[in-house]
Amino acid sequence: MNIPKIIFYILFIFKIIIINDLSAQNKNIFRKTNTTDTTVQIKVSPPDITDQPADASELKSFEEKMQKWARLRGKYDAECKRKSTDPNVVPDSIYKQRLASLPYIMETPYNEIVRSYIDSYTIRHRQSTEYMLGSSKYYFPIIEEILERKGLPLELKYLPVIESAFNPTAVSSAKAVGLWQFIAQTAQSYNLEINSLVDERLDPIKSTYAAADYLSDLYEMFGDWHLAIAAYNCGPANVRKAISRSGGKTDYWAIYPYLPRETRGYVPIFIAANYTFEFAAEHNLCAMVPELPALTDTILIYERIHFQQISSVINIPYDELKNINPQYRQDIIPGSQLKAYPLRLPINYIDMFLTRYDSIVAYKADELINRRDEVEAQTAAEYYKGTIRYHTVRKGQTISSIAARYGVSVNNLKKWNNISGSKVSVGKKLKIKK
Repeated sequence: MNIPKIIFYILFIFKIIIINDLSAQNKNIFRKTNTTDTTVQIKVSPPDITDQPADASELKSFEEKMQKWARLRGKYDAECKRKSTDPNVVPDSIYKQRLASLPYIMETPYNEIVRSYIDSYTIRHRQSTEYMLGSSKYYFPIIEEILERKGLPLELKYLPVIESAFNPTAVSSAKAVGLWQFIAQTAQSYNLEINSLVDERLDPIKSTYAAADYLSDLYEMFGDWHLAIAAYNCGPANVRKAISRSGGKTDYWAIYPYLPRETRGYVPIFIAANYTFEFAAEHNLCAMVPELPALTDTILIYERIHFQQISSVINIPYDELKNINPQYRQDIIPGSQLKAYPLRLPINYIDMFLTRYDSIVAYKADELINRRDEVEAQTAAEYYKGTIRYHTVRKGQTISSIAARYGVSVNNLKKWNNISGSKVSVGKKLKIKK
C-alpha cells in the first residue's frame, strides 16, 4: 500500500472518531443558552418529572390573565428608570442555584415547568410583573404581618400573585372573588361576611386572615405545603383523589399527573412567582407605581356612612377610597351601634377625618343614606275610623265617579281632600265622610 493511501485512511478514521465523540456529547445537551457560558446540562429536579415545558393550555390561560392585567394597569409610570429592557436570561444552573438559596421552609425545586412560568414573568409579560412588584409594597406588609401572627411560612405571601395578580376586585369564571379568590361557600365557612352591602372577600385584611386559617387547616390535613396549596387551588377532595390514584403517594410531584389540569401548574407558578419577586433586580424588572397609598390606618365606624360624605368633606379622592376599601359593594359603610365596620384611610387623612367626623355624618345624609330607622304603620282602625272612610284612587277613576260611588257631592269630596282642580292622581288616598 502506498503512503498517500495510508495517510487517507488514517485521516478518515480520525474524522469518524471525532464525529462519534461530538454526537455522544450532543445526546447529553438539553438546552443551549445565548450567554457566554458553555452549554449547560439541565438536571431536572425532582427526577421523576420530565423536562417538558408546562402544558400549553395551562400556560395560555396563565398568560391571558397576565396580559389582561397589563392592559388594565399599563397606564402607570415606572418609579425608576429602566437600566435595560433586557430580561437577562441566565443558564438553568443559575435558576436552580438561586431557588436553592432561598431561606424558605417550603421546597422550591427547579424544572422545565417552573422555567416556563419564570419566562412568562420575566420575559413575555414584564409590564404586568412590574405593576405587581409595585403593588406588593402595599399588600406584602399586610399579608406578612398576618402570616407571622398565624405562624405560617412567609413565602405564602406570593399566593395572591398567582391567584389575583394583586387585584382585590378580581372575579374568576368560577365566581371566586378577591385577592385570595374565595368562593362564597368557603368564605362563609371562615366567617367572611357576604351580603348586599359588604363582601369581605374583597377586604385585604379580613380575607388574608381567612386564607391563613384555611391554609393552616389544609396543611394539618396533608402535612405537606405543596399539597396544601394544591388543595387551596382545586379543593382537598381532588388532592385526595390524586393521592389515591397514584397509589397512596403524598408528594406533589408524584401525584402531579393525577391532579386537575389547572392545578398541575399551580405549584410551578407559585415557585416561579417566588423566584421572580426575590430576583427581580437580576432580571432588570422595575417596580411600577400603583394607585395605592404607602401608609394607611384603620378606623372603626359605628354609623352608616357613604363614601361621598367622606370624600366631599375631607377632600380625599373618591377612587382612592374605593381602592383601599373594596369590600363595600355600594360605597356604604353599614356601621351601627351593634356592629362596627373598618374604614381604611391614608395616614395623612386620619386626623382630618376624626376632627370633622360630625360634619361627615351630617353631609347630605338624607340624600346619600336614605334609610329610615322607624316608620308609622297604618292600621285597619286608622283606615276606617267611625264616619271617615278612605278610598285609594285607581286607574280610570275620576272625582265625579268616586263621589257617585260613595253618594257624596263632588264639592264636599274636593273640600275634604283639599283638591282645587278636577283631576286626581292614581294611588292617592281620599278621605270620605259619611
